[in-house]
Amino acid sequence: MTRVLHTADTHLGYRQYHTPERRGDFLAAFRGVIDDAIEDDVDAVVHAGDLFHDRRPGLVDILGTLEVLEALAEAGIPFLAVVGNHETKRDAQWLDLFERLDVAVRLGSDPTVVGDTAFYGLDFVPRGQRDRLEYDFTPHDADHAALVSHGLFEPLVPDYGNVEWDAETVLDEATVEFDAMLLGDEHKPTTQQVGETWVTYCGSTERTSASEREERGYNLVTLDDDVRIARRGLDTRPFVFVDLELGGSEGIDRVRDRLKEHNLDGAVVHVTLEGDGESVSPARIETFATEEGALVARVTDRRDIAVDESTPEVSFADPDEAVRERLRELGLSEAARDLDETIRSGTVADSNVADEIERRVEDLIDDPKTFEADPDDSSDDDSPTATVEGSHDGQSSMEEYL
Repeated sequence: MTRVLHTADTHLGYRQYHTPERRGDFLAAFRGVIDDAIEDDVDAVVHAGDLFHDRRPGLVDILGTLEVLEALAEAGIPFLAVVGNHETKRDAQWLDLFERLDVAVRLGSDPTVVGDTAFYGLDFVPRGQRDRLEYDFTPHDADHAALVSHGLFEPLVPDYGNVEWDAETVLDEATVEFDAMLLGDEHKPTTQQVGETWVTYCGSTERTSASEREERGYNLVTLDDDVRIARRGLDTRPFVFVDLELGGSEGIDRVRDRLKEHNLDGAVVHVTLEGDGESVSPARIETFATEEGALVARVTDRRDIAVDESTPEVSFADPDEAVRERLRELGLSEAARDLDETIRSGTVADSNVADEIERRVEDLIDDPKTFEADPDDSSDDDSPTATVEGSHDGQSSMEEYL
């Protein structure tokens, strides 16, 4: 029997909301995972990629990570890991450094045996290089085998156009039979049996976006006659989500009353407004939340509020939506809109955006039709149709990445 702690997507070094406190939260969550592993005396910690949020982490992030990994090594518990898309570099990886320091093992095509289980690794592979992959793994003599990888795999991840791999194809073409696939990249935990193999995402250890409302945590995986996967939560910084539909004459007072129902001390607060109520300044909501003790507050107003025609129609609540609306008016192709969203969304680390855009263009270039303007969203004849202007943390256009 082999019992391992399966974690991923720790995104160390992420200065979310541009606050040092959130940067510290990501390291604290990772430290909590490792503390649990030592206390439970697991056979190994398996990390399925995106240890760091950026391929150029700061020295403070590297030293903090090293301190945590040294504690795990001192407890005699190996750290087995693969490289994710956020941290991947063109040559040597940060994981190689930690392996040289004897605090980590970079998994690959050769087996790393822990207990009676052979562990293999498959780093994140850009889409343009995936068709050339051969899932050739060195045979093993262990009782069980597990593949650790990073990417979006069907059928566990719904295909919204960004699914990268098919788990069934990988399992069928692999030269080794796997009892389990331990995955990273999808921040929502999910588990499913694909054929005879259990495939599982453990989710992220901290929330990297407001869409991640579920409790953060990790998996405990036991490989024996059967594969058993248990979920364990983590105590992380509280997030308060207030979804409010304002009706009639309801406005800022209603929002304040709802916020007072929650303990905002040290929390990250997200307020979403809908309905036909009064216009509410996002700044007033954010100020009130921080005065009540929130670390940071963000407001999304999804309503169509009547605006005096004599004043400019400018929304500071959701500028990204205003940009998306303008892009729809331009009649850009679906591919162009996807590339623009990648640049502006913030889901890809700044230093990785150029590589991600290059990867997506390589995937699309063989089909010129993907770049044809959308006839259903065409703009006026005198509007430009080939330029995308947006912003991504200070960047001004797609050209800066290409």
